[in-house]
Amino acid sequence: MKYNRLGKTDMHVSELALGCMSLGKDITHARDIVQHAVKSGINFLDTADLYDFGLNEEMIGSIIKENRKDIILSTKVGNHFDTKSKDWYWDPSPAYIEEAVKDSLRRLQTDYIDLYMLHGGTIEDPIDEVIAAFEKLKKEGIIRAYGISSIRPNVIRQFVEKSTIDAVMMQYSLLDRRAEEEMLELLIANQISVLARGTIAKGLLSNQAAELIKKKASNGYLDYQFDELIEIHEKIISNPELAQPLLALSQQYALKHKAITSLVLGISSTKQLLEALEHYNNANLTDEAYQFLQAITKANKYLDHR
Repeated sequence: MKYNRLGKTDMHVSELALGCMSLGKDITHARDIVQHAVKSGINFLDTADLYDFGLNEEMIGSIIKENRKDIILSTKVGNHFDTKSKDWYWDPSPAYIEEAVKDSLRRLQTDYIDLYMLHGGTIEDPIDEVIAAFEKLKKEGIIRAYGISSIRPNVIRQFVEKSTIDAVMMQYSLLDRRAEEEMLELLIANQISVLARGTIAKGLLSNQAAELIKKKASNGYLDYQFDELIEIHEKIISNPELAQPLLALSQQYALKHKAITSLVLGISSTKQLLEALEHYNNANLTDEAYQFLQAITKANKYLDHR
């Protein structure tokens, strides 16, 4: 496993991160996945207070409490939720951030959070106040670093210009290359790590892609029509130069860009985890293969979500 520096911090995170959102509610099942991940060299776990309305944080806290010091732990804030009614609304106010971080610390059974991220964001948010709240938590030692989970370029730019963020989590894959033109070079220039999620594009870039394209993408995906997705898949699997499983190619495509610090994998089973690890350890994407994959896909651009 390779480890990369997180932003400008002294923390180094594994190139594969365990995205905990899909672990489910059975702690025995979740513990098995987390323990396999850690034994395999994954030191970066990502959760959020909203996942299962706090239960995900509670499970992660219980599972890692014995080796907390060996884990880089990320969680998120901004969705004001009610654990009883299961309702939530967007609330990036400093008052809520300061309240929510205490609840996250309690659920995670820790006295600090390595990376605290705003879980979304719009250009209408009180961004200066949000930044001030994160800076206060950082100064107090409650968080070691902060960032934003967002696909909105205009919002990300505000944080780049005004804050000391160390990471941006964003959707990025072979089928979603929107960040390449508009965001990645900016983040590199400011020593801000990119944590890529959605690398397999809802399964359309997994080893089960042929089946899932027909099952899930009859109306297309982003700016791809159904027929285009079928054509891309056929071009990939018929190219002898790419003689690797599609999951391996999709992971390596994202990691090929120097902006990407870690892939946040949405894992729901130990089998999925082991498959991702096997492909990570065995994959080798040449420059020629990388260029071929770029040639048969689109350099998408951000239209909505500004």
